Amino acid sequence: MTASPPLRNESEVDGQKPSVSLAADSSPERGAYKEYTGDIDMTKSAMITVCGRPNVGKSTLTNALVGEKIAIVSDKPQTTRNRITAIVNRGETQFVLMDTPGFHKPRTRLGDYMVNVVKESVADVDCVLLLVEPVAAIGPQEEALIQRIEQTGAPAILVINKIDTVDKVRLLEVMALYNARHEFDAILPISAKTGEGLEELTAELEKYAEEGPHFFPDDMITDQPERQICAELVREKLLKCLDKEIPHGTAVEVTRFTERDNGIIDLEVTIYCEKESHKGIIIGKKGAMLKKIGELAREDIEEFMGTKVYLQTWVKVKENWRDSMAQLRNFGFTQE
Repeated sequence: MTASPPLRNESEVDGQKPSVSLAADSSPERGAYKEYTGDIDMTKSAMITVCGRPNVGKSTLTNALVGEKIAIVSDKPQTTRNRITAIVNRGETQFVLMDTPGFHKPRTRLGDYMVNVVKESVADVDCVLLLVEPVAAIGPQEEALIQRIEQTGAPAILVINKIDTVDKVRLLEVMALYNARHEFDAILPISAKTGEGLEELTAELEKYAEEGPHFFPDDMITDQPERQICAELVREKLLKCLDKEIPHGTAVEVTRFTERDNGIIDLEVTIYCEKESHKGIIIGKKGAMLKKIGELAREDIEEFMGTKVYLQTWVKVKENWRDSMAQLRNFGFTQE
């Protein structure tokens, strides 16, 4: 296998893993997407940016709408580092969702990159979904995003997530507060975790769909290569198993991705950290922590790939890579 294909919806291909197809350009401009010229029954599309503060549930919402796990999730902030394109087909409409990093005050060049990704993703789309917590206060992250929405003039829907954690009185207070701050096209309460309100959200998004061909084949659900998703699944387990700053200072690179004739995949992954002391913690006593991370990641990768996977993991040190433009480019954090 010389290249990893983008992920497709397995249910569309008789339960089998679908064939390889080249992904479209993932930049946010409508004209940058390559139009699909095959047999298309659906005739409308909409490009939607999903933005909000870290840990507000953007990736959980994206996964829920897609119906498959294409973005990693964690209870730690700043899990998503790059814009993730997800494709959702509903009836005649294809929604192209752009799941963005959490908007925060950056402390590294990687943080600067993540914030710029969010700012750029708010422009030139059919609609912006601003996800907020059910808290009756507009924080600095929300205020900055509202100002960015106002600067671009983008249509916006306020989505209040995690409504399963609050009562209706508190929810009404949140809705009134944001309604006074900005004239949103709609304010919708949802729970990405339970699925409450997602049908209403999809119906609202339908209003932004424009007639024309779809940007992606109907059985594709993300433009991410398989090897990139595998790397992210390993990073998700780092976030789960490690504490404090250590997982935020890690990057994961797939150095080998080959498929045998019998379908088994051989996967070699290198985990990079910023300090020798962090390397020791990641490996753990007698390799116990690295083994745990590898086992958890392998289970998810096998479920995602639909086949047996042999996973080998290595740990290396790249000091202060989050502040090195050269290293950031090597890890794919570039806006070119």
